[in-house]
Amino acid sequence: CGNPPPPRAGEGDFHINPATKYVVLIVREFGCQWGVASVTEQRLDAEQIGRILDDIMEVEFSFLHTESMALEVAALPADQQRFVLQWAKRVSSTNVQLAYEFASRAVTALARMEEEMISAWCLQAMDTYDRAGLHPAMEVIKDLEGFLEFGHLRASAALLEQVSPVLTPFIHGLSGRKLSLEEDTRAWTDGGVLYLPEMMARLDTEEENFQLYKAVATHLWAHTRYGTLNIDPQALFAPYEDERRALHWFHLLETLRLDNHLRREFPGLYRQMQQMERRLADESGSAALKALRGELELNAAMDSVAALRHLYDRPPPPLPCYAGGMDLHQAWQTRELRLQREKARFRDALRVLAEELQGDSREPLDRFDLRERNPGREASELPELELVVADQVMPVPEHVKQMMTSIQLDLTGIPEEYLVPAGEGEYDASLLEDEELDPDEVWGGTYHEEGAWFYDEWDFGRLHYRKNWCVLRELEQEAGDLGFYARTLDRYRGLVRSLHRTFEVLRGEDKVLRRQPQGEDIDIDAFVEALADMRAGMEMSDRVFSRMHKDERNIAVLFMVDMSGSTKGWINEAEREALVLLVESLQVLGDRYAIYGFSGWARKRCEVYRIKSFDEPLSDRVKEAIGGIEPKDYTRMGAPIRHFTRMLEEVEARTKLLITLSDGKPDDYDHYYRGEYGIEDTRQALFEARVAGIHPFCITIDREGADYLPHMYGRANYVVLDDVAKLPLKVSDIYRKITS
Repeated sequence: CGNPPPPRAGEGDFHINPATKYVVLIVREFGCQWGVASVTEQRLDAEQIGRILDDIMEVEFSFLHTESMALEVAALPADQQRFVLQWAKRVSSTNVQLAYEFASRAVTALARMEEEMISAWCLQAMDTYDRAGLHPAMEVIKDLEGFLEFGHLRASAALLEQVSPVLTPFIHGLSGRKLSLEEDTRAWTDGGVLYLPEMMARLDTEEENFQLYKAVATHLWAHTRYGTLNIDPQALFAPYEDERRALHWFHLLETLRLDNHLRREFPGLYRQMQQMERRLADESGSAALKALRGELELNAAMDSVAALRHLYDRPPPPLPCYAGGMDLHQAWQTRELRLQREKARFRDALRVLAEELQGDSREPLDRFDLRERNPGREASELPELELVVADQVMPVPEHVKQMMTSIQLDLTGIPEEYLVPAGEGEYDASLLEDEELDPDEVWGGTYHEEGAWFYDEWDFGRLHYRKNWCVLRELEQEAGDLGFYARTLDRYRGLVRSLHRTFEVLRGEDKVLRRQPQGEDIDIDAFVEALADMRAGMEMSDRVFSRMHKDERNIAVLFMVDMSGSTKGWINEAEREALVLLVESLQVLGDRYAIYGFSGWARKRCEVYRIKSFDEPLSDRVKEAIGGIEPKDYTRMGAPIRHFTRMLEEVEARTKLLITLSDGKPDDYDHYYRGEYGIEDTRQALFEARVAGIHPFCITIDREGADYLPHMYGRANYVVLDDVAKLPLKVSDIYRKITS
């Protein structure tokens, strides 16, 4: 499963299974459960295999018959028997009927495929079950011939799930609107999302197919950057009888026009694109494209519209291999909705800026002006615009800059009416805020980046991730009682003064650096060792000095606060008080910190609540948010941990901490998430955080925490408080210890 090898003897739990005479080693390290390991590689007979299959298929309830498949598996070598039984068990964790269909075809599959390909076959069936249900998954497992063909393609193909971690940052680094990547049956874009197929397999090697992915994605980005999607499709296609023919010609002309931009912007990538085209296109198609390039001069999208009138009656040549697809109707509809929303949000942002500028003055600010920062730019460059008031440049928040860029891409500029601050109640409130969308709509593709993220979830039964299984939304924590913060400080005023003194000592503390080549003092231990080396005939080390060094703290910490229903009452009160004391300590210390709550209800409604972000100063809003923390639903921890890991990865810091304040173990409305499944998913999410260089730590008041916390966090990465009243008193002290 891609995890480290099993531990040495003594690190796992062993027991003898008398039915199979196998030693079973179950290792709970790094989220991996190792299966059956034979000491003697002894083959099982049909009766033994039948008992195992009966258990896997739950025949007492499913009434499935395993006799014939047990006879088939019994004829296999011992290692192949073990392979079939392991995968049958893993598939059964998803669906018993699916496991039955796999086991009935396993012997045939082994005769025709490598074990690695059979594993991929099973995983694809389980992923299909997660995404589309039992019937489509059964089609995958029954279509062995189809998967054989698909498997041969996969051998040299690039897969979207594997290339997206590289492709997504590349696309985000390009100019223009920040685009997201999603999977679809074809490549196209609606102007906000780049849709790409699951697999690219047109070229001979995985690296070449990755480059083709990159070329297609770049061309789709160019649709959004250079005005291709700003053409009204109704006006474009009105003069033509055959819309499909007109669309093909327009797409081809735009591809040639965008090639010119890419040749200037990305000459290396453009050369690769042309090499791919020469390999994949037929001779006549290449000649036709070359002739068109010489015949036309296309600088703007309207040039393509004009050229279409002259070329429509000609037979269109095929599109280049990197052109992707085009859906102008859907892109135009998305553009209209985006324009309406961004106009409202931009003018409302100007209203906020105008109120800040106005201050105590009674003179209202009725409009802003624009100034271009890069007037000497190239024609293809996007203008960098600044907001100006009375010849003074205004500092603009980053999210407003992004809106300005997006508006420019859709309208080529920012119209005059956009520069007038919105009046009170001028727009529908739903346009100004993130829409409260039904999480089920995520799976229909009806919204993309309005506060929704997809996260995988670790299924310990199948030893594999459920892809895009959890939907998480980031919400603003509602304001509560501002007076709670002040009352807590007053209640613990003696402790607060003590914490201030303690943390002031920690800030920029002088530390002794030992074994230095030069310094203010002798390091006695190092000197004794060096002297012993010299007397033994070895070269004496020169690192025998010590010196004082002011250790500048470079720490970023994110506190994830359990807001599940089980924190109701005194626990919630203690959590809020602990946060107040932590905030006071961290303000003295100067460490960067963020505070988020988490809760949820099943996999499609995982929620995190923004109490304080890393860049946000301590303000009345943050204090009100702390006062407003209240119990909500359940404790599905895997998705929030993965979300917070993602956030911490974007922070520049030498030390990164993820500290959980919780009253219990993972739990959810989904019955299967309770118990071992939820613990293993949380453990895997914490392992992913450690791989990313983040140190998880848990502070809990669950007296049973010692039963599962060592498995999830490691033996030195948690603390159990036996009394909820100790939480406010201890949490700052615990933080000091783990960061010192």
